[in-house]
Amino acid sequence: MTVHAPGNRNRMTRRIASVLALTLALTACEPQTSRDHIRVVGSSTVYPFTTAVAEMLVNANPDLRAPLVESTGTGAGAALFCAGVGPQHPDILDASRRLKKSEYATCLSHGVKDIMEVQVGVDGVALAESNNGPKLKLSKRDVYMALSANPLGKPNTARMWNEINPALPAIPIQFFGPPATSGTRDALVELIMVPACEAAVPGAKALKERDKDRYEDVCTRIREDAAYVDKGENDNLIVQNLSTNPNAIGIFGYSYLEENKARLHGVPIDGIAPSYDSIAGGTYPGARPLFIYVKKAHIKPVPGMNDFLAMYAKSWDPDGPLTRRGMIAAPAAVRAESTAEIASQTAMNPAGLH
Repeated sequence: MTVHAPGNRNRMTRRIASVLALTLALTACEPQTSRDHIRVVGSSTVYPFTTAVAEMLVNANPDLRAPLVESTGTGAGAALFCAGVGPQHPDILDASRRLKKSEYATCLSHGVKDIMEVQVGVDGVALAESNNGPKLKLSKRDVYMALSANPLGKPNTARMWNEINPALPAIPIQFFGPPATSGTRDALVELIMVPACEAAVPGAKALKERDKDRYEDVCTRIREDAAYVDKGENDNLIVQNLSTNPNAIGIFGYSYLEENKARLHGVPIDGIAPSYDSIAGGTYPGARPLFIYVKKAHIKPVPGMNDFLAMYAKSWDPDGPLTRRGMIAAPAAVRAESTAEIASQTAMNPAGLH
């Protein structure tokens, strides 16, 4: 048996420690292994369009593994998207509203710095009922008074439509809609409830600056009783429920109304029904843009990313395959700008985020 002197043991220990430290340093410098497929999360409204693009991508490139597209809702998807860079994090976020300023800040704090913002089309937050329903015609104020947790600053006790507007029928208020993480719900609040609240509540805009929590209680918080039933990120389930509850109103993206027009119809808001023309022209109160957000850091490592983005740009014209799936084409100038952003891989400017 060989006996080492203490000095030799110390030198050997230091040498082993140095080798281990160098190995760890080299390992840390190696690039992470990429995924072999694209991963998309986010909006249930954008989901069918992104799924269609994924199908077209694989048909055109049979050697590519099919993208994984998950319907998580815009808010939940943004949380996943902004959690970091690398193969364990999604590449693309589907969004039925713009990224929020707070979400962008979260992205930055987790190292997600260069993000492309691409408007892929237009959609409308549709209120719909069964063709056997009461044929309601609502104003933005009616929707606000029916859905708000605290309309005009007081707890919502209304159970029947005629309680909020005598011109409406004496039937129960019943909505089937998306969860709090949904961009569709955010758009409903921003486009319909907030304008009605600010028109009906004196000093509401000033309240927003003075007491944000109170403003949200009065203008943006949706009631949590049986009048509003959260159906999760499953718009098809809402469609099914309307068939068995003809007096109820469903809330979802316009494409689901278009797909089911044989059994559903849109509820007019301020006299304007959701339709391709009213949404494309911006006259329908619930019209909104649709986006995808892309991590530039993932474009090269993840196979098929460039082809996927190019396929999206080729598919969103008024006579393209996405409009046949129910998407409403964005104006020509917007489509041209989005195509240029994809070609140049331009990172978004966060200055206009709220």
